[in-house]
Amino acid sequence: MKSNMQPKGMRTNKKMNFGCLKRVLKMLFSYYPVLLPIAIFCIMFSAVIATMPAIFNQQVIAAIEEWYISRDWTAAKQEIIPKIIILASLYVISLLAVIAHTQLMAFITQGFLGKMRKALFNGMQNLPIKYFDTHKHGDIMSHYTNDIDTLRQLISQSLPSLLQAGIIVTAVFAIMLWYSIWMTLIVIFGVAVITLVTKKVGGGSGKFFIRQQKAMGKSEGFIQEIMNGQKVVKVFCHEKESQSDFDKINNQLYLDSSRAHAYANCLGPINMNIGNILYVIVATLGGLFLLSDFKNVSLSGMAFSLSIVIPFLNMTKQFTGNMNQVSQQINSIVMGIAGAERIFELMDSQVESDDGYVTLVNASFDDEGNLIETDKRTGVWAWKHPHSDGTTTLTQLKGDVRLFDVDFGYTEDKIVLQNIDVYAKPGQMVAFVGATGAGKTTITNLINRFYDIADGKIRYDGININKIKKSDLRRSLGIVLQETNLFTGTVMENIRYGRLEATDEECIEAAKLAGADDFISRLPQGYETQLSNNGANLSQGQRQLIAIARAAVADPPVMILDEATSSIDTRTEAIVQKGMQRLMQGRTVFVIAHRLSTVKNSDVIMVLEKGKIIERGNHKELIEQKGKYYQLYTGAFELE
Repeated sequence: MKSNMQPKGMRTNKKMNFGCLKRVLKMLFSYYPVLLPIAIFCIMFSAVIATMPAIFNQQVIAAIEEWYISRDWTAAKQEIIPKIIILASLYVISLLAVIAHTQLMAFITQGFLGKMRKALFNGMQNLPIKYFDTHKHGDIMSHYTNDIDTLRQLISQSLPSLLQAGIIVTAVFAIMLWYSIWMTLIVIFGVAVITLVTKKVGGGSGKFFIRQQKAMGKSEGFIQEIMNGQKVVKVFCHEKESQSDFDKINNQLYLDSSRAHAYANCLGPINMNIGNILYVIVATLGGLFLLSDFKNVSLSGMAFSLSIVIPFLNMTKQFTGNMNQVSQQINSIVMGIAGAERIFELMDSQVESDDGYVTLVNASFDDEGNLIETDKRTGVWAWKHPHSDGTTTLTQLKGDVRLFDVDFGYTEDKIVLQNIDVYAKPGQMVAFVGATGAGKTTITNLINRFYDIADGKIRYDGININKIKKSDLRRSLGIVLQETNLFTGTVMENIRYGRLEATDEECIEAAKLAGADDFISRLPQGYETQLSNNGANLSQGQRQLIAIARAAVADPPVMILDEATSSIDTRTEAIVQKGMQRLMQGRTVFVIAHRLSTVKNSDVIMVLEKGKIIERGNHKELIEQKGKYYQLYTGAFELE
């Protein structure tokens, strides 16, 4: 339960990965090639309109100055009123553009996030089992919640604000140069200070925002782990230790978050006050230029006048305000990039490789006894093997599974299984017994290719399983695991999970076969009883019976029973054993059991120790050998 307070990569000064931002934008344009450009145009249009008042103010003030000299109000009125009407009209159009781009960006953002979640989930389905064995599930969940939410802020708020502010700054800068280069240089000096502060403070916040995302993922991973193990925590009175471990992780998240937001929150006020000081400087120098008849230098060739100085003050405020707006978006952009990086890390994880080309098909026999492919479910299966010359052959699936000199290790430097030879003939029941960690479950994980072997061969009906497509291989294998997983839905839906096209009658028949029909019929709504939270309203034995029924409805030619009756009491076990015997008829069955009474009738029993098969034979033969199996059987019926 002790926690490592230093997540991998947590203390590195990792810079922002702008490649992730580029990838996000590329995906946005590919998903919305029409709507996104329209939204961008609306943002740009409203931004340009926002700079128009400076031009109109200059012209109106110039008209007033001329009226003050000439006292001809009629001429001034003819100059001013049309400009006011035009400006008001532009504001109305700008309002419509703002409404359009906000609605479009809301639609685009939610649509994009929906596609990202779909891509994440679809990609996750193709990841190997090893990925989930080596990553905390809570941290994976954080990709769908926190990281996706940072993308929402990035797309819907930060990027539009950044684009709008950037256009306003550019347009205002051009207008400033048009009116007065000297005054523009003063503003540029202030902006240089703002940029320096933004780089210094914003860089600090960026580093800690990246750490914050990692710490948040670790925190959620720990919480999910403790929730799953809550019974264990309470049984061993480990509440205080769990709280202490969480406090350390939570404190790290607090430190990184507080530092990130401390930088980000002080950035706005600092830049705002720099802008206020700059406003005062521009006003003072503008007044001095007017009083001293200072020669103006501008692209327009205009002389200094009130019609330039007054709009310049508003433009200074607008310029620095939008520069401040840009700096304020830094934290959201950094968080969005950090979230995107984590999302793409999951999306880009190496998927489960599958070079198989042999597929599983329904088959039947024609009048001459030849095996032919059919679209209907006949109960006969065949391996469809395409050849390089364009022909295909069908091999009936009989359930002949053989392992030859198989070596395997979860890591290259630590071999778990050595020289494993297993010969399971069609219809045989093969049992694996041995102490925990001997390699029993690992063998079955190799048969269904959850992991690939390091050396040796595994053949299924004479075909190397590397040539069989994984989905077809696993479709031919029914598995009942020691840890039962039930999904939110009805009992009927959970049984039908084994074969989605199964009818209600077939599901009920499978439940009867597994011995589950009796207790299901006594549930409040029978087969329509709603299950949730992994079937928390059922006993462990009842959950296991549903899992066995799920395997039965799949009707596979080969069954793997990994401690299938370990969670069932002795009375229930007797009921299940009868159903299991019917279920196993005509099938090749691999049984993993600690309870030796469940494997007495196996055709072959293999005793494993430290990754090697040390004994093999049936129950009678192994008892007569008086070896390890004999000791286990006579000493205790439960392996420790």
